[in-house]
Amino acid sequence: MILKSQVEWALHCCAILAGLPDGRYLSTKALAELHGLPKEYLSKALQSLSQASLVETTLGPSGGYRLARPSSEISFLDIVEAVEGKARSFTCTNIRENNPCRPAGYCDSKPCAVARVMWEADEAWRNTLRRVRLSDLVGTLSEEVPPDIWRDTFEWVLKRAG
Repeated sequence: MILKSQVEWALHCCAILAGLPDGRYLSTKALAELHGLPKEYLSKALQSLSQASLVETTLGPSGGYRLARPSSEISFLDIVEAVEGKARSFTCTNIRENNPCRPAGYCDSKPCAVARVMWEADEAWRNTLRRVRLSDLVGTLSEEVPPDIWRDTFEWVLKRAG
């Protein structure tokens, strides 16, 4: 399975937005600059987050994006599905029906074993993402990112936040 690069971008942007003080917004331009991304493409990911009500936006010189609810209420799955959609990662087209050895009109009583395994794997993957909250990511980053980089990053962000 290959996810769109916008999933990575959305997760990183949400981690930054989780650190904004109440009432402050960060522009697409600032988020793109911070992550070294093309603003036009990042806008699509941010629009997906907005349509899923994960971020809210405001216009104007101090406008931009902020989380729509606390980071503890937003899962990785929420963000992934906002960008990728909620469809299963595997679609069974039931090619077993093409087997020339099957009698005409034979009807299977359950989905094929391949589909069942793939759907189980998809659900396990989604359950993992469902358990991890954006606030968990922020906690991990605050422990793993060197303190001077962590501090400097948020100083940089706050200088640009409206």
